[in-house]
Amino acid sequence: MVWDDGATPLIALDAVAIDCETTGLDPRKAWIVEFAAVRLAGSRPEVTQSIRYRLKPGDAIPASATRIHGIDEAAVSGAPAFSEIWPELERFIGRTTVIGHTIGFDLAVLERECRRAGVTWSLPRRLDVRLLAEIVQPSLPDYSLETVAAWLGIDTAGRHSAYGDAAAAAGIFAALVPRLRDHKVRTLAEAERASHQLVEGRSHLPAAGTDPVESPQAAGLATSQRIDSSAYVRRIGEVMSAPARFVGPDTPIRQALEHMSREKLSSLFVSLADRADAPRPGETGIITERDVMRALAAHGGAALQMPVVQFISRPLAHAPADAFVYLAIARMSRLSIRHLGVTDAQGVIVGALSARDLLRSQGQHELLLRDGIEQATSVAELARSWAGLAAVVGGLLAEGVRGLAIAALISRGIQELTQRAAILAEERMRQNGRGDPPCGYAFAVLGSAGRGESLLAMDQDNAVVFAAGAPDGAEDLWFGELSAHVADILHEVGIPYCTGGVMAKNPDWRGSIDTWRERIAHWLARSSPQDLLSVDIFFDLRGVHGDVGLADAVWRNAFDRARANAAFAKLLAETAGATEPALGWLGRLKTKQGRIDLKKTGLFGIVTAARVLAIRHHVVERSTPVRLAGVAAVTRESGADLDALDDALEILVELILRQQIEDMRAGVPPTNAVAVNRLSRRDRNRLRAALAAVGHLDDLTRELLF
Repeated sequence: MVWDDGATPLIALDAVAIDCETTGLDPRKAWIVEFAAVRLAGSRPEVTQSIRYRLKPGDAIPASATRIHGIDEAAVSGAPAFSEIWPELERFIGRTTVIGHTIGFDLAVLERECRRAGVTWSLPRRLDVRLLAEIVQPSLPDYSLETVAAWLGIDTAGRHSAYGDAAAAAGIFAALVPRLRDHKVRTLAEAERASHQLVEGRSHLPAAGTDPVESPQAAGLATSQRIDSSAYVRRIGEVMSAPARFVGPDTPIRQALEHMSREKLSSLFVSLADRADAPRPGETGIITERDVMRALAAHGGAALQMPVVQFISRPLAHAPADAFVYLAIARMSRLSIRHLGVTDAQGVIVGALSARDLLRSQGQHELLLRDGIEQATSVAELARSWAGLAAVVGGLLAEGVRGLAIAALISRGIQELTQRAAILAEERMRQNGRGDPPCGYAFAVLGSAGRGESLLAMDQDNAVVFAAGAPDGAEDLWFGELSAHVADILHEVGIPYCTGGVMAKNPDWRGSIDTWRERIAHWLARSSPQDLLSVDIFFDLRGVHGDVGLADAVWRNAFDRARANAAFAKLLAETAGATEPALGWLGRLKTKQGRIDLKKTGLFGIVTAARVLAIRHHVVERSTPVRLAGVAAVTRESGADLDALDDALEILVELILRQQIEDMRAGVPPTNAVAVNRLSRRDRNRLRAALAAVGHLDDLTRELLF
């Protein structure tokens, strides 16, 4: 799967590593004598999915070239020309990212061959492992394929053959991915940006070589598409189920049902023609799961022995494979049906299209984000699903969906991702001989993920509550090991470790119910803000895996113990610190390098105020807007000011998300700093109003605390 916005984590990248052996080193004159490509799935080489060809060049092969790659005239005497194998190369590469060592040379030669053959050439997105290696390890003596491979321990058997070098490049890329992550290069766009910055102002390319990397801004990523746009750009043939499955008209319902169950189909075509080849819609009916259910409802068990022809639908509704998906959606809606036959250019049935297939195509990113996370069986699969997040957010923003609603979706994704990471971590524990959990437990998220207000600049905040066990006891150590696996999985997928250490792998953020209750009592007895660092986000705790009731119990216990404790709430407010002012004289926006950190200057203050006031007045809720409404209802004061904070929260979240999407598409890690000069006049005015509301926050909090 290729995501169009560059936000794909490198660990989930589907790509193709390529290499060419040629008649020379000048791409303007060289001919390809050997080409190979190796597919990478989720950044791991799939050597079984590869192609390799010897090619007959249009010029003689110089002896100097033969000495390098060992290919002479005799070796290619019966080989095809480039034009003959180009269709297969084009299909194999498709629209995936292309990877190689000094990839600019290979792409330049391919472009030249396409021009000679008179076929269309489109420059793909690309990454050069030579540049990526330099990003990770700038002190290598050189960045030849041999040197980089030796440094990473990659086998270079078959060096100076196209397949050997392509396989080596694929292996190098896979080995570089975790090292790039440690250098804060996690996504395709970030790798493109880092590579582009490396080559700016210098040249080490062969003459007329293609730029080995494209700047993310030039990769066509600037415009958000509506999330349902796929219906207008994808063809039915891309989403149909193929090949078409047929049964004869006399086939018993039982046999048809067994066929559908075995093949995981929701329908079967029924051929009514005397001939078996080239079935056409007029000679075909269809039986679906619903038809079978109706037959059973009408005839009971006897229906299982009846022939399918008695229950088929005909004439068969159909659509051509080269039509756009929106045609199928409209036709199904008009006819109130859930299945279509799909025909080729000759009118022959070649596949089936169901409502399920359309769900997979329409809103594809959303479905992969949710269902893909739930079904993931590996870290790479989890990362591939999580890669759709930016596409979902960008599409929803383009649709005008409220910022807080989008933040809730992001939070839900983090919760589901954490849940799946915990399941995978349990499997690791069993594989490592550590067995099943020693007692009931809940894995929980904290902070924005618990409140349902996450943005795209995120890190981990999590905790574990288990039923029984002492600190450093057998249970605690087991859950510490489990939590370390969870943290590692989340970090690999794209949610970095918490820099403040708020993770269940650290002893302070896990414990039995009794341990948590003692910990909460200890917090409430503190007299200094320094004693309560990071404690505030515990009050956002939400269980996501296991016995979530355990997490809910300690969360509610904390609210109950802190009830009416104004001193504790005041200490939490002091721990958070004052909100940074963002408005200057006459309402001018105070920027740093053209940006304002809207979390520091507004968002954090609103969240903190709502939390401490909820603790003070026993509003046992997690969401900031719900907390503000609850405080207003309890205190019956300052309702207008609290409403203004609610409005400000919505504005700040929306503006931050828009900036984060723009930055991610440019290969810049998302932050909470918004480029003010890129805002419209309307948005600048909205921002001023939001920041003005936050300007009264300290006084309002103090007033409502006491």
